[in-house]
Amino acid sequence: MILRIFIPLAILAVGAAAALWFSRELEPPEPEHRTPQRLKTAVLELERADYPVILDSQGVVRAHHETPLTAAVGGTISAIHPGFEDGAFFSQGEVLAELEPADFEAAVESAESNLARAEAALAQEEARARQARLNWEDLGYEEEPSDLVLRIPQLKEARANVDAAAAALDQARRDLSRTKIRAPFAGRVRDRLVGLGQAVGPSTSLGNVFATDYAEVRLPLTPEQLHFIALPSRPGDPEVPVTLKDALGEAVDDGEAAEWPARIVRTEGALDETSRELFAIARIDDPFGLRHPDRPALRIGQPVRAAIEADVLENVFVLPRVALRGVNRVYLVDPEESAIVRTTIDPVWTTSEELVVRDGLEPGQWLSVTRMPYAPNGAPVEVVEPEEEDAAEVATGPEQAGS
Repeated sequence: MILRIFIPLAILAVGAAAALWFSRELEPPEPEHRTPQRLKTAVLELERADYPVILDSQGVVRAHHETPLTAAVGGTISAIHPGFEDGAFFSQGEVLAELEPADFEAAVESAESNLARAEAALAQEEARARQARLNWEDLGYEEEPSDLVLRIPQLKEARANVDAAAAALDQARRDLSRTKIRAPFAGRVRDRLVGLGQAVGPSTSLGNVFATDYAEVRLPLTPEQLHFIALPSRPGDPEVPVTLKDALGEAVDDGEAAEWPARIVRTEGALDETSRELFAIARIDDPFGLRHPDRPALRIGQPVRAAIEADVLENVFVLPRVALRGVNRVYLVDPEESAIVRTTIDPVWTTSEELVVRDGLEPGQWLSVTRMPYAPNGAPVEVVEPEEEDAAEVATGPEQAGS
Protein backbone atom coordinates (compact mmCIF):
# COMPACT_ATOMS: atom_id res chain seq x y z
CA MET A 1 0.00 0.00 0.00
CA ILE A 2 2.81 2.40 0.90
CA LEU A 3 4.68 1.51 -2.32
CA ARG A 4 1.63 2.33 -4.45
CA ILE A 5 1.39 5.78 -2.95
CA PHE A 6 5.17 6.56 -3.24
CA ILE A 7 5.54 5.85 -6.96
CA PRO A 8 3.00 8.48 -8.17
CA LEU A 9 4.50 11.03 -5.80
CA ALA A 10 7.98 10.40 -7.17
CA ILE A 11 6.71 10.81 -10.72
CA LEU A 12 5.08 14.13 -9.83
CA ALA A 13 8.31 15.38 -8.20
CA VAL A 14 10.40 14.50 -11.25
CA GLY A 15 7.90 16.26 -13.56
CA ALA A 16 7.88 19.39 -11.43
CA ALA A 17 11.70 19.50 -11.45
CA ALA A 18 11.81 19.08 -15.22
CA ALA A 19 9.23 21.83 -15.76
CA LEU A 20 11.23 24.14 -13.52
CA TRP A 21 14.42 23.45 -15.48
CA PHE A 22 12.79 24.05 -18.89
CA SER A 23 11.19 27.27 -17.65
CA ARG A 24 14.62 28.61 -16.67
CA GLU A 25 16.09 27.72 -20.09
CA LEU A 26 13.33 29.63 -21.93
CA GLU A 27 13.76 32.86 -19.94
CA PRO A 28 15.28 35.66 -22.19
CA PRO A 29 18.84 36.73 -21.27
CA GLU A 30 19.29 40.07 -19.71
CA PRO A 31 20.69 42.71 -22.23
CA GLU A 32 24.35 43.65 -21.96
CA HIS A 33 25.08 47.37 -21.59
CA ARG A 34 27.92 48.45 -23.94
CA THR A 35 29.55 51.85 -24.20
CA PRO A 36 28.88 53.40 -27.69
CA GLN A 37 31.93 53.11 -29.99
CA ARG A 38 33.58 56.46 -30.70
CA LEU A 39 34.41 57.43 -34.28
CA LYS A 40 38.12 57.77 -34.87
CA THR A 41 39.52 60.72 -36.79
CA ALA A 42 42.77 62.49 -37.46
CA VAL A 43 42.66 66.25 -37.07
CA LEU A 44 44.42 69.23 -38.60
CA GLU A 45 44.96 72.34 -36.48
CA LEU A 46 43.85 75.35 -38.50
CA GLU A 47 46.09 78.34 -39.04
CA ARG A 48 46.00 81.28 -41.41
CA ALA A 49 48.46 81.54 -44.29
CA ASP A 50 48.98 83.18 -47.68
CA TYR A 51 47.81 81.12 -50.65
CA PRO A 52 49.10 81.70 -54.22
CA VAL A 53 46.28 81.05 -56.69
CA ILE A 54 47.17 78.95 -59.75
CA LEU A 55 44.68 79.13 -62.61
CA ASP A 56 44.27 76.07 -64.82
CA SER A 57 43.68 76.41 -68.54
CA GLN A 58 44.57 74.63 -71.75
CA GLY A 59 45.23 75.44 -75.37
CA VAL A 60 47.00 74.44 -78.56
CA VAL A 61 50.47 75.56 -79.61
CA ARG A 62 50.46 77.71 -82.73
CA ALA A 63 53.14 79.54 -84.70
CA HIS A 64 53.15 83.28 -84.11
CA HIS A 65 53.93 83.83 -87.79
CA GLU A 66 53.08 81.40 -90.60
CA THR A 67 53.00 82.21 -94.30
CA PRO A 68 52.85 80.51 -97.69
CA LEU A 69 56.16 80.71 -99.55
CA THR A 70 55.85 82.08 -103.10
CA ALA A 71 58.26 83.03 -105.85
CA ALA A 72 58.55 86.68 -106.89
CA VAL A 73 59.07 85.68 -110.55
CA GLY A 74 57.78 82.89 -112.72
CA GLY A 75 59.91 80.02 -113.99
CA THR A 76 60.74 76.34 -113.71
CA ILE A 77 61.99 74.74 -110.47
CA SER A 78 65.55 73.65 -111.16
CA ALA A 79 66.79 72.85 -107.62
CA ILE A 80 65.34 72.13 -104.18
CA HIS A 81 67.66 72.48 -101.19
CA PRO A 82 67.65 70.30 -98.04
CA GLY A 83 66.20 73.14 -95.99
CA PHE A 84 63.01 72.99 -98.06
CA GLU A 85 61.72 69.61 -96.94
CA ASP A 86 58.76 68.88 -94.69
CA GLY A 87 59.79 69.63 -91.09
CA ALA A 88 63.23 70.99 -92.02
CA PHE A 89 64.68 74.00 -90.20
CA PHE A 90 66.17 76.94 -92.09
CA SER A 91 67.82 80.25 -91.26
CA GLN A 92 66.85 83.69 -92.49
CA GLY A 93 68.09 84.32 -96.05
CA GLU A 94 68.89 80.66 -96.71
CA VAL A 95 68.24 79.49 -100.30
CA LEU A 96 65.40 76.98 -100.26
CA ALA A 97 64.78 76.46 -104.00
CA GLU A 98 66.01 77.79 -107.37
CA LEU A 99 64.36 78.60 -110.68
CA GLU A 100 65.99 78.08 -114.08
CA PRO A 101 68.06 81.30 -114.49
CA ALA A 102 68.85 81.27 -118.25
CA ASP A 103 66.07 83.64 -119.33
CA PHE A 104 66.84 86.05 -116.51
CA GLU A 105 70.57 86.04 -117.31
CA ALA A 106 69.72 86.92 -120.91
CA ALA A 107 67.51 89.75 -119.68
CA VAL A 108 70.42 91.10 -117.65
CA GLU A 109 72.72 91.07 -120.66
CA SER A 110 70.10 92.86 -122.75
CA ALA A 111 69.63 95.51 -120.09
CA GLU A 112 73.39 96.02 -119.87
CA SER A 113 73.52 96.59 -123.65
CA ASN A 114 70.68 99.10 -123.52
CA LEU A 115 72.42 100.97 -120.73
CA ALA A 116 75.66 101.10 -122.72
CA ARG A 117 73.84 102.55 -125.76
CA ALA A 118 72.07 105.11 -123.59
CA GLU A 119 75.34 106.16 -121.99
CA ALA A 120 76.95 106.54 -125.41
CA ALA A 121 74.03 108.68 -126.62
CA LEU A 122 74.35 110.81 -123.49
CA ALA A 123 78.06 111.34 -124.11
CA GLN A 124 77.32 112.45 -127.68
CA GLU A 125 74.65 114.89 -126.52
CA GLU A 126 76.98 116.35 -123.92
CA ALA A 127 79.62 116.90 -126.62
CA ARG A 128 77.06 118.55 -128.92
CA ALA A 129 75.94 120.83 -126.08
CA ARG A 130 79.49 121.99 -125.43
CA GLN A 131 80.10 122.54 -129.12
CA ALA A 132 76.88 124.57 -129.44
CA ARG A 133 78.04 126.98 -126.71
CA LEU A 134 81.43 127.39 -128.36
CA ASN A 135 79.78 128.12 -131.69
CA TRP A 136 77.52 130.70 -130.05
CA GLU A 137 80.47 132.46 -128.48
CA ASP A 138 82.50 132.35 -131.74
CA LEU A 139 79.67 134.11 -133.56
CA GLY A 140 80.06 137.04 -131.15
CA TYR A 141 76.59 137.03 -129.62
CA GLU A 142 76.54 138.81 -126.29
CA GLU A 143 73.15 137.58 -124.99
CA GLU A 144 72.77 134.20 -123.30
CA PRO A 145 71.83 131.43 -125.75
CA SER A 146 68.50 129.65 -125.41
CA ASP A 147 68.04 126.08 -124.20
CA LEU A 148 67.36 124.90 -127.75
CA VAL A 149 70.63 126.41 -128.95
CA LEU A 150 72.52 124.67 -126.18
CA ARG A 151 70.60 121.39 -126.83
CA ILE A 152 69.38 121.27 -123.23
CA PRO A 153 66.18 119.28 -124.06
CA GLN A 154 68.16 116.70 -126.02
CA LEU A 155 70.64 116.45 -123.14
CA LYS A 156 67.81 115.86 -120.63
CA GLU A 157 66.32 113.18 -122.87
CA ALA A 158 69.66 111.41 -123.12
CA ARG A 159 70.12 111.48 -119.36
CA ALA A 160 66.55 110.18 -118.86
CA ASN A 161 67.32 107.32 -121.25
CA VAL A 162 70.40 106.46 -119.20
CA ASP A 163 68.40 106.47 -115.97
CA ALA A 164 65.69 104.26 -117.51
CA ALA A 165 68.26 101.83 -118.88
CA ALA A 166 70.01 101.70 -115.48
CA ALA A 167 66.65 101.03 -113.76
CA ALA A 168 65.86 98.28 -116.25
CA LEU A 169 69.25 96.72 -115.53
CA ASP A 170 68.61 96.84 -111.78
CA GLN A 171 65.22 95.19 -112.32
CA ALA A 172 66.75 92.46 -114.48
CA ARG A 173 69.39 91.79 -111.85
CA ARG A 174 66.75 91.65 -109.11
CA ASP A 175 64.71 89.21 -111.16
CA LEU A 176 67.81 87.09 -111.62
CA SER A 177 68.50 87.11 -107.88
CA ARG A 178 64.87 86.13 -107.25
CA THR A 179 65.42 82.87 -109.08
CA LYS A 180 67.01 81.84 -105.78
CA ILE A 181 64.04 81.58 -103.40
CA ARG A 182 65.28 82.59 -99.95
CA ALA A 183 63.73 82.17 -96.52
CA PRO A 184 62.10 85.41 -95.30
CA PHE A 185 62.86 84.54 -91.66
CA ALA A 186 64.39 81.80 -89.53
CA GLY A 187 61.81 79.05 -89.36
CA ARG A 188 60.64 75.60 -90.25
CA VAL A 189 58.83 74.03 -93.18
CA ARG A 190 55.30 72.83 -92.50
CA ASP A 191 54.90 71.30 -95.96
CA ARG A 192 56.40 71.60 -99.47
CA LEU A 193 53.96 71.75 -102.38
CA VAL A 194 56.21 71.78 -105.49
CA GLY A 195 58.76 69.50 -107.10
CA LEU A 196 61.65 69.62 -109.56
CA GLY A 197 60.73 70.67 -113.10
CA GLN A 198 57.44 72.24 -112.06
CA ALA A 199 56.56 75.55 -113.70
CA VAL A 200 55.47 78.16 -111.18
CA GLY A 201 54.26 81.73 -111.36
CA PRO A 202 54.59 84.68 -108.99
CA SER A 203 51.31 83.66 -107.25
CA THR A 204 52.05 79.94 -106.97
CA SER A 205 52.38 78.66 -103.40
CA LEU A 206 55.59 76.66 -103.08
CA GLY A 207 54.92 75.54 -99.51
CA ASN A 208 54.05 76.75 -96.01
CA VAL A 209 56.64 77.89 -93.50
CA PHE A 210 56.47 79.26 -89.95
CA ALA A 211 58.82 81.15 -87.64
CA THR A 212 60.69 79.36 -84.85
CA ASP A 213 61.80 82.26 -82.64
CA TYR A 214 58.74 81.81 -80.44
CA ALA A 215 55.31 80.19 -80.42
CA GLU A 216 51.99 81.14 -78.84
CA VAL A 217 49.08 79.50 -77.03
CA ARG A 218 45.55 80.89 -76.67
CA LEU A 219 44.44 80.21 -73.10
CA PRO A 220 40.73 80.67 -72.23
CA LEU A 221 39.93 82.12 -68.80
CA THR A 222 36.45 82.03 -67.29
CA PRO A 223 34.81 85.10 -65.70
CA GLU A 224 35.37 83.52 -62.27
CA GLN A 225 39.09 83.10 -62.94
CA LEU A 226 39.46 86.69 -64.13
CA HIS A 227 38.70 87.91 -60.59
CA PHE A 228 42.02 86.46 -59.39
CA ILE A 229 44.47 87.78 -62.00
CA ALA A 230 45.65 91.06 -63.53
CA LEU A 231 46.24 90.40 -67.22
CA PRO A 232 48.30 92.64 -69.52
CA SER A 233 45.84 94.63 -71.60
CA ARG A 234 47.86 97.72 -72.51
CA PRO A 235 51.46 98.30 -73.66
CA GLY A 236 53.80 98.27 -70.70
CA ASP A 237 51.62 96.08 -68.46
CA PRO A 238 53.62 93.40 -66.59
CA GLU A 239 53.63 89.93 -68.10
CA VAL A 240 52.20 86.95 -66.20
CA PRO A 241 54.33 83.79 -65.72
CA VAL A 242 52.87 80.51 -66.99
CA THR A 243 54.02 76.90 -66.84
CA LEU A 244 52.91 74.70 -69.73
CA LYS A 245 52.67 70.92 -69.49
CA ASP A 246 52.12 68.40 -72.24
CA ALA A 247 48.47 67.34 -72.38
CA LEU A 248 49.26 64.18 -74.37
CA GLY A 249 50.96 62.50 -71.42
CA GLU A 250 54.47 62.39 -72.90
CA ALA A 251 57.33 62.39 -70.42
CA VAL A 252 60.99 63.34 -70.39
CA ASP A 253 63.87 61.11 -69.30
CA ASP A 254 63.14 61.32 -65.55
CA GLY A 255 59.56 60.16 -66.08
CA GLU A 256 57.95 63.50 -65.26
CA ALA A 257 55.70 65.38 -67.64
CA ALA A 258 57.48 67.74 -70.00
CA GLU A 259 57.24 71.41 -69.00
CA TRP A 260 57.91 74.70 -70.75
CA PRO A 261 58.16 78.19 -69.21
CA ALA A 262 55.95 80.79 -70.87
CA ARG A 263 54.44 84.19 -70.15
CA ILE A 264 51.18 85.91 -70.98
CA VAL A 265 52.06 88.96 -73.09
CA ARG A 266 48.62 90.20 -74.16
CA THR A 267 44.91 89.44 -74.22
CA GLU A 268 42.41 89.43 -77.02
CA GLY A 269 40.16 92.44 -77.31
CA ALA A 270 36.81 90.60 -77.26
CA LEU A 271 35.10 87.94 -75.15
CA ASP A 272 34.01 84.68 -76.70
CA GLU A 273 30.36 85.14 -77.67
CA THR A 274 29.36 81.63 -76.55
CA SER A 275 31.27 81.05 -73.31
CA ARG A 276 32.07 84.67 -72.35
CA GLU A 277 35.65 83.57 -71.80
CA LEU A 278 38.61 85.85 -72.39
CA PHE A 279 41.58 84.45 -74.30
CA ALA A 280 45.04 85.29 -73.00
CA ILE A 281 48.02 84.87 -75.34
CA ALA A 282 51.02 83.07 -73.81
CA ARG A 283 54.39 83.22 -75.56
CA ILE A 284 56.99 80.41 -75.47
CA ASP A 285 60.52 81.42 -76.41
CA ASP A 286 62.62 78.88 -78.32
CA PRO A 287 59.75 76.34 -78.55
CA PHE A 288 61.82 73.83 -80.55
CA GLY A 289 64.88 73.82 -78.27
CA LEU A 290 67.23 75.28 -80.87
CA ARG A 291 69.02 77.45 -78.31
CA HIS A 292 68.37 75.09 -75.36
CA PRO A 293 68.94 71.51 -76.55
CA ASP A 294 68.26 70.14 -73.06
CA ARG A 295 64.66 71.36 -73.23
CA PRO A 296 62.05 69.09 -74.89
CA ALA A 297 60.72 70.44 -78.17
CA LEU A 298 57.14 71.54 -78.72
CA ARG A 299 55.13 70.87 -81.87
CA ILE A 300 52.78 73.18 -83.67
CA GLY A 301 49.24 71.98 -82.95
CA GLN A 302 50.27 70.25 -79.71
CA PRO A 303 47.70 70.52 -76.87
CA VAL A 304 49.11 71.76 -73.57
CA ARG A 305 47.82 72.40 -70.05
CA ALA A 306 48.68 75.74 -68.44
CA ALA A 307 49.27 76.69 -64.81
CA ILE A 308 49.00 80.48 -64.57
CA GLU A 309 50.40 82.34 -61.57
CA ALA A 310 47.57 84.58 -60.31
CA ASP A 311 46.93 86.63 -57.16
CA VAL A 312 48.02 85.66 -53.64
CA LEU A 313 45.14 85.29 -51.17
CA GLU A 314 46.38 86.64 -47.85
CA ASN A 315 45.46 85.45 -44.36
CA VAL A 316 43.24 82.53 -45.36
CA PHE A 317 42.70 78.92 -44.27
CA VAL A 318 43.79 76.17 -46.67
CA LEU A 319 41.79 72.97 -46.09
CA PRO A 320 42.33 69.56 -47.73
CA ARG A 321 39.38 68.73 -49.94
CA VAL A 322 39.05 65.34 -48.21
CA ALA A 323 37.69 67.25 -45.20
CA LEU A 324 34.63 68.45 -47.13
CA ARG A 325 31.34 66.81 -46.11
CA GLY A 326 28.58 67.19 -48.62
CA VAL A 327 28.48 70.47 -50.54
CA ASN A 328 29.78 73.09 -48.11
CA ARG A 329 30.21 71.51 -44.70
CA VAL A 330 33.20 70.40 -42.63
CA TYR A 331 33.50 68.62 -39.28
CA LEU A 332 35.37 70.40 -36.54
CA VAL A 333 36.34 68.60 -33.33
CA ASP A 334 35.77 70.23 -29.94
CA PRO A 335 39.03 69.42 -28.09
CA GLU A 336 37.38 69.65 -24.66
CA GLU A 337 34.31 67.53 -25.38
CA SER A 338 35.95 65.34 -28.10
CA ALA A 339 32.80 65.82 -30.11
CA ILE A 340 31.86 66.72 -33.69
CA VAL A 341 30.94 70.32 -34.50
CA ARG A 342 29.31 70.54 -37.93
CA THR A 343 30.29 73.83 -39.60
CA THR A 344 29.22 75.40 -42.90
CA ILE A 345 31.95 77.08 -44.98
CA ASP A 346 31.99 79.37 -48.02
CA PRO A 347 35.24 78.77 -49.97
CA VAL A 348 36.69 81.69 -51.92
CA TRP A 349 38.77 79.33 -54.09
CA THR A 350 38.74 75.59 -54.71
CA THR A 351 40.90 73.08 -56.54
CA SER A 352 40.70 69.32 -56.91
CA GLU A 353 42.76 68.95 -53.73
CA GLU A 354 42.26 72.10 -51.62
CA LEU A 355 39.65 74.53 -50.33
CA VAL A 356 40.53 78.11 -49.45
CA VAL A 357 38.33 79.74 -46.80
CA ARG A 358 38.58 83.28 -45.49
CA ASP A 359 35.71 83.53 -42.95
CA GLY A 360 33.80 81.20 -40.64
CA LEU A 361 36.80 79.49 -39.03
CA GLU A 362 39.26 80.43 -36.31
CA PRO A 363 42.97 79.69 -35.85
CA GLY A 364 43.64 76.77 -33.53
CA GLN A 365 40.42 74.89 -34.30
CA TRP A 366 40.66 71.19 -35.03
CA LEU A 367 39.50 70.02 -38.44
CA SER A 368 38.51 66.38 -38.98
CA VAL A 369 40.35 65.05 -42.03
CA THR A 370 39.28 61.39 -41.88
CA ARG A 371 36.41 60.11 -44.00
CA MET A 372 33.72 58.73 -41.72
CA PRO A 373 30.01 57.83 -41.78
CA TYR A 374 27.34 60.39 -41.08
CA ALA A 375 28.09 62.03 -37.74
CA PRO A 376 25.48 64.23 -36.04
CA ASN A 377 26.44 67.40 -34.27
CA GLY A 378 27.96 66.49 -30.90
CA ALA A 379 28.83 62.90 -31.87
CA PRO A 380 31.72 61.62 -29.70
CA VAL A 381 35.01 61.01 -31.50
CA GLU A 382 38.46 59.77 -30.65
CA VAL A 383 41.38 61.75 -32.03
CA VAL A 384 44.06 59.52 -33.52
CA GLU A 385 47.49 60.18 -34.93
CA PRO A 386 47.78 60.59 -38.71
CA GLU A 387 49.44 57.19 -39.08
CA GLU A 388 46.36 55.61 -37.46
CA GLU A 389 44.02 57.33 -39.88
CA ASP A 390 44.01 54.53 -42.45
CA ALA A 391 43.02 51.99 -39.82
CA ALA A 392 40.28 54.31 -38.55
CA GLU A 393 38.91 54.80 -42.05
CA VAL A 394 38.78 51.04 -42.62
CA ALA A 395 36.93 50.62 -39.33
CA THR A 396 34.33 53.30 -40.10
CA GLY A 397 33.87 52.51 -43.78
CA PRO A 398 33.35 54.94 -46.66
CA GLU A 399 31.56 58.21 -46.05
CA GLN A 400 27.82 57.97 -46.54
CA ALA A 401 26.00 60.12 -49.01
CA GLY A 402 24.45 63.25 -47.54
CA SER A 403 26.76 63.45 -44.53
